[in-house]
Amino acid sequence: MKKVFYHIFALTIGLFSTNYIMAQENRISPNLSYPITRKDENVKDNYFGTTVLDPYRWLENDTSIETKDWVKAENKVTHAYLNQIPFRDKIRKRLQDVWNYETLTAPFKEGKYTYFYKNSGLQNQYVLYRQLGNENPEVFIDPNTFSEKGTTSMSGVQFTKDGSLVAYQVSEGGSDWHQIIVLDANSKKQIGDTLTDIKFSGIAWKGNEGFYYSSYDKPKEGSELSGKTNYHKLFYHQLGTEQSNDKLIFGGEERKRRYIGGGITENGRWLVITAANYTHGNELYVQDLSIADAPIIPIVENIKNMYDVIDADDNFFYIRTDFKAPTCKIMAVPIDEPQQEHWKKFISPKRNNPSNSTTCGGYIFNTYLKEGISNVVQYDMKGKKVREIALPGIGTTYGFSGKRADKELFYVFTSYTMPPTIYKLDIATGKSELYRKSNVKFNSEDYESKQVFYRSKDGTKIPMIITYKKGLKLDGKNPTVLYGYGGFGVNLTPGFSTANIYLLENGGVYAVPNLRGGDEYGGKWYAAGIKTKKQNVFDDFYAAAEWLKENKYTSTDYLAISGGSNGGLLVGATMTQHPDMCKVAFPAVGVLDMLRYHKFTAGAGWAYDYGTSADNKKMFEYLKGYSPLHNIISGTNYPATLVSTADHDDRVVPAHSFKFAATLQEKNSGDNPVLIRIETKAGHGAGMSTQQIIESVTDKWAFLFWNMGVKL
Repeated sequence: MKKVFYHIFALTIGLFSTNYIMAQENRISPNLSYPITRKDENVKDNYFGTTVLDPYRWLENDTSIETKDWVKAENKVTHAYLNQIPFRDKIRKRLQDVWNYETLTAPFKEGKYTYFYKNSGLQNQYVLYRQLGNENPEVFIDPNTFSEKGTTSMSGVQFTKDGSLVAYQVSEGGSDWHQIIVLDANSKKQIGDTLTDIKFSGIAWKGNEGFYYSSYDKPKEGSELSGKTNYHKLFYHQLGTEQSNDKLIFGGEERKRRYIGGGITENGRWLVITAANYTHGNELYVQDLSIADAPIIPIVENIKNMYDVIDADDNFFYIRTDFKAPTCKIMAVPIDEPQQEHWKKFISPKRNNPSNSTTCGGYIFNTYLKEGISNVVQYDMKGKKVREIALPGIGTTYGFSGKRADKELFYVFTSYTMPPTIYKLDIATGKSELYRKSNVKFNSEDYESKQVFYRSKDGTKIPMIITYKKGLKLDGKNPTVLYGYGGFGVNLTPGFSTANIYLLENGGVYAVPNLRGGDEYGGKWYAAGIKTKKQNVFDDFYAAAEWLKENKYTSTDYLAISGGSNGGLLVGATMTQHPDMCKVAFPAVGVLDMLRYHKFTAGAGWAYDYGTSADNKKMFEYLKGYSPLHNIISGTNYPATLVSTADHDDRVVPAHSFKFAATLQEKNSGDNPVLIRIETKAGHGAGMSTQQIIESVTDKWAFLFWNMGVKL
């Protein structure tokens, strides 16, 4: 059974290109005239006796004419600056060249058809194809036809068990608010009306009759893109009926939960409901769909731990949990006696943390992480280890899932130097064979990744993978990007980035540390980077930068720090704590106002990681102590900074970036530019068109090289 996870996430979109010449004397930054940003000194809040000014709060109103005019003015300054960089067009052309290759995903079977996604090269969105036997593939759904500029995307495609019907979600401009469309898979004709106002939802079919989905009430006050969303609801939609008649199954005013998901076990018998208030920990409920009007039965009402039903048969639910197991275990839960005292240990916890547990062909596949690197173990349905799957190298793998009747599965393997490569696994023998290689113009043999370990401020050993061209000269002058995240239990595992080709082929370095706050080492590693231990994450990141300098991979003048979402917070906090650590900073779609983040959209759900300024005086003071917005000091020389956000980001609202950029422009004393790039008709990252991504990466690396004094 697939589980829908609700957490803030980062989109990593790699790095730069072409031959460079070191030219420190060419660091030319024209005199910038920033837009005048109105200050309202009367806007202030009192937190436990401490007054905090918020003079740019008016920028939180994303629907006001004044805010829209400010956005236009800032974008005008940013693009004028980027346009004067002489090698910007050269970067764009190179990126278009490396992006222009055919990409296909692993195939999957639904009904009588085999489906796969394909991008011919520079298409804005992937196209879903299908194939019957050895016949020529045909287009099934082409999201590129949804909008003129390719800014409308498709996600969450879910077929009925017999493959005759399919439901999919549509996002306009990257918004988290989606629509659901249902098709007859044979005729490709739409069935019924389009469902609207869907948010943070999966699609779970109940036979061919209808499906379950989740959403919130649309915010009644202010913008739907920034208004707070509180109580999730699980609905059932019967095909052929109006959405207004959809039945509320769980949630709402009676059971107030911020995140609710519904899934159906493969045997079709059980509706599994997860309910949570934060991004970690959930309650677990089931409903027997074989019995009319069966009650919803609680299995676990402890919201402090994670519980995920990965499969069910006639006797047991198989539940993956971190309850009394920081590196997770799988329990067999009797269907007739699901209370915790009857649970039986099925697969014991290991030293390495299983990042994923999936089923296919009547087996369970646990993907374990060892220092952030994947290894996969196959178990039978008695909990006995069958084998460790032989992977083609050191990297990341995914895709070990499918139906119980499957005899083979397709998985993907990738690393920082190996493009995603598809393999076919014979489930009975455990033998893999190459199915499809990437067509990207990149010779992996010319590059290498090296894992190193360094000590953070408190002595904790942190792993980091550094990727570069073989024969790299360690002279401290290599343009280096240090990328990080460090939160919400998100694992940063090795993965190929087309944009990173630009860096690597020209002697640059890409470094990714596995910071605390992730889940690479299990629950304790995660817990060491949340709430009043969040400073550990920033210390880990800063220590990584210092290690790279000490070992001559780079130096301050050639170092950039980068991160998105929670990683944007990481960059913002680190650059304000250590303004002299790097030359360039890229805080993307960041959580930058830590005193007010919980007042927008689903932000309150992040409190498990962050705490809130309303909790108590200690928590307020801790948040204020590192909040990027509140730690910009007048008279400080900050790195060259390109803040990035999007007008349809309704997860981390753009006001975070707006206020941070305005304050940094006001208080920065040095000559380094402070710019903000505001994408239009885009959201938190998912669903961006290929052209939007290329333009974004072009601007990012043009800004980086220009400010490092590197002439292309």
